[in-house]
Order: sequence, then C-alpha cells, then structure tokens
Amino acid sequence: MNCTAVGVDIAKNVFQVHYVDQATGEIVNKPIKRAHFLEHFANRTPCLIGMEACSGAHHWARQLLKMGHEVRLIPAEFAKAFNIRKKNDAADARAIWLAVQQPGKPVAVKSETQQAMLALHRMRQQLIKFRTMQINNLRGLLTEYGEVMSQSRAALDKAIPEVLGRVAERLPAVVIDTLREQWNGLTKLDEQVAQIERRMRAWKKEDKAVKAISEIPGVGLLTATAAVAMMGDPKAFRSGREFAAWAGLVPKQTGSGGKVNLHGISKRGDAYLRTLLIHGARAVSRHANQPGTWVDQMIKRRPKNVVIVRSLDWLVHDLAGSLIYVMHLKHVFGDIHTHSCTVHAGSSGLREKNTMIFQFWHSDAVGP
Repeated sequence: MNCTAVGVDIAKNVFQVHYVDQATGEIVNKPIKRAHFLEHFANRTPCLIGMEACSGAHHWARQLLKMGHEVRLIPAEFAKAFNIRKKNDAADARAIWLAVQQPGKPVAVKSETQQAMLALHRMRQQLIKFRTMQINNLRGLLTEYGEVMSQSRAALDKAIPEVLGRVAERLPAVVIDTLREQWNGLTKLDEQVAQIERRMRAWKKEDKAVKAISEIPGVGLLTATAAVAMMGDPKAFRSGREFAAWAGLVPKQTGSGGKVNLHGISKRGDAYLRTLLIHGARAVSRHANQPGTWVDQMIKRRPKNVVIVRSLDWLVHDLAGSLIYVMHLKHVFGDIHTHSCTVHAGSSGLREKNTMIFQFWHSDAVGP
C-alpha cells in the first residue's frame, strides 16, 4: 500500500479503511477485522493515518506511532463536515480521509498515564453524581411524609437522625432501616471520593508538570491533574491563547461583509476542564487583596461571572506557558529538578503590577 493518507473509521469489531493507492490510483475502501488491524499496517510504508478522536482512538494511535506512522486524531465535529453521503462506515472513513488532509489542529495523542488520570477524574465525578442523587432521593422520599430538610449535605446529616426518629412511629421498620442504610451509604461514597483524591495527590508528587502548574494561583489538585492529562502533548499549543481557544474560553465569532461580532465563550473542548478553570479564577478573584484597576472597572459595567471568565486570560496563559516550558526543558536537558523562577505579571487585571513566584523545572546546566 503506497499511500500518503489513510482514513480509518474505528469501531468495536470491524474497522473501515479508506485510501487511494498512489501507484495505481485505485480507491480502496474496505473493512478490516479488529484482530488484523495492526497487522494490516505493520509492514507498510509509513503514511499519514487519520482517525476520529473517539473511544479507543488513543490506544490505536499509540500502537500505530510505534510502527513509524504519523497519526492525527480528528475531532468528530470536523470530520462530520466532510461526510457528504449517507451515514455508514464507508462514508465515515472517506470523510476522515478528506479531513486528515486539511489544515487544522488535531487532538494530541494521550499517553496511558494521562488516560489513567482522566479515568480517575471520571470515576470521581460519577461518585459525586451518585452522592448527589442519593441525597436528593432521601430528601424527596421524606418530603412525602411531611419532613422537609435544607438542601445542603451538612443540613441533611444534622436533621435526618431526628427526622427518622419521628417517622419511625408511623412507617414500617423495613422502610426506616432502608432509609438509614441509604444515609449511611453516603459515608461510603465520601470515602471512595477521598481515596481517589489521595491517589491523585500521589501522582502529583511524581509528575513534575503537575507540580509546576500547581503553584499558579487558582490551580489546585483537580485542575492541575486534569489539565496535564487532557492536554496530551503541551507542545501542540504554541501559546496560552491557543490553549484558551482549545478549552473553549475565547469569544464565539459570527460575521459577514467584513463585520465581525463577538459573543459569549465558544464552549468548545472539555466542559469539565473549563469548569475547573472558571472555579479557579472565581476563587482567586474572591480572595484577591487588590484585584486591580481593570477588574474594578469591569465589575462596574459587566456581570461578575462575565468578569471572572474574562480574567481567566492570565490563568490559562500561565498554565499553558508553564507546561510548555517544563516539556521543553525535559526535551533539552532530560532529568530536571525544581528551581524557583520569578515571572512578572503582564497587563492582566488580577495580577496587575505584581510579581509572582512559580515553581519551574531547571536542569543543572541552567544554573540556580
């Protein structure tokens, strides 16, 4: 197979491959069983392989990269624009083949360690969702018997023993015992969430990039680990502004006839990471001693949440810049260790005319 570009539509059992044979000009669009997929590319000339960034894509991308191929993971939204036929595997593979040859930023291939950290985040979010559902279920069931409690978890823990004591006089014992078991189950969920966070802290101690960005105000354990895991290769971003666009924190644009209108943030990318970044900026703005003249002026004429999202500029720039800097030093100097480095703030409102100390990573060759 002498080709320059290959489109692959991956699935559970049968993959669809589309390419044009450069020697004969033949258009090839055929299915390949999962067991024979890597064998198909093992002894082929290195080529450009495009796949949708979906479930399992990072695993196959890592395997193909080991064989010397160039792999680009295409966002599904981008590949969908090239599907001009009906929805089927052959049409999807052709759309990916067209999309991979277009200019654009592919999704960075994540390592197994990064995907493992993302798995911890997803499981933690799922446990928190279960816990919230459990609390709401308890409150809803007890409301049916005239017992109303406040919404917070602390209010529930404080009121429910007395509430169960009152309704025990009217309800069967099996119902009271089940309600009490459901309430005790919240403690088990708390323990599972805490255990996952302890494992995240252990990974933070071992990962230099996570430790570096943890020194940025507004970046805690969750934000640092999620950012490093989701970014993949930080060198894929040329600047913090490009990372902000990838995270969906830049204004959405619409325009025609030379006139461009800016709207709210585009909300592209991962909503979980964007939520963590916004919460971090909100925490910094709430506890800042001197927010800065820019923030003071913006709060007078714009809603507070709008100002918080706009002030994310400095946080995102520092986060992406720190990761790119760390990875550059790793590539140039190899093993590196901590060293304090002074970074002067720019024109961003929350750090205006301030100097902040961040932990960067330097080799012995760099100096103290």
